[in-house]
Amino acid sequence: MERLPKHVAIIMDGNGRWAKEQGQDRLFGHYQGVVSVQKVVEAATELGIQYLTLYAFSTENWDRPQPEVTGLMTLFVDTLSKEVPDLHKNKIKLHFIGNLDMLPKEAKMALDEASALTAQNTGLTLIIALSYSSRWELVEATKNIAEKVQNGQLPIEEINEATISENLTTSEFPDPALMIRTSGECRISNFLLYQLAYAELYFTDTRWPEFRKDDLVKALLDYQSRERRFGKTSEQVQIN
Repeated sequence: MERLPKHVAIIMDGNGRWAKEQGQDRLFGHYQGVVSVQKVVEAATELGIQYLTLYAFSTENWDRPQPEVTGLMTLFVDTLSKEVPDLHKNKIKLHFIGNLDMLPKEAKMALDEASALTAQNTGLTLIIALSYSSRWELVEATKNIAEKVQNGQLPIEEINEATISENLTTSEFPDPALMIRTSGECRISNFLLYQLAYAELYFTDTRWPEFRKDDLVKALLDYQSRERRFGKTSEQVQIN
């Protein structure tokens, strides 16, 4: 338990394929995926994970068929209205990252209310990546840094890795130590490109609607079996 990653990020993949395998439409898969979110948040809280980031909707997802996008937005709003009271009761802090201005007004309002209600909570920090693109995030960070340089607030020679981290949407959180992707795809799909530089990557064939605590524990055990060297030799790591 003392070797758990402080921050776990998950690409929740496979809702649509799982639904198709069940003979259902894609939205059925997304609704079942909400159950997995509930179970994984409960498990992360129980295990003592401090930060959990879930990739819920990418900027590329806006290009999906309009009925699916509309259904997803409705699902987000409905889920927040139902789940936030319990999350708040369990001291879970909600934080949303992404180009949130692209969201429908009702969805944006629901996110703002959930964030405000849970802002002072001290338990698990649940970060939802919504309308998110890591390339978009890096572009925005570059603009912010350029503006500070232009205004004389930041000398160019003082720009370093910390400067970039401080201008990302995740600036107040540690980088993920473990990234999990479900449903068999082995790529990170424009997700936390800068933050995942030293994360352990774990891929499972399990579709997201079937992902449960046991699956999370398997990923954590796999993480603990790896040696995290950060460029050092095994001997150096063992000495430290």
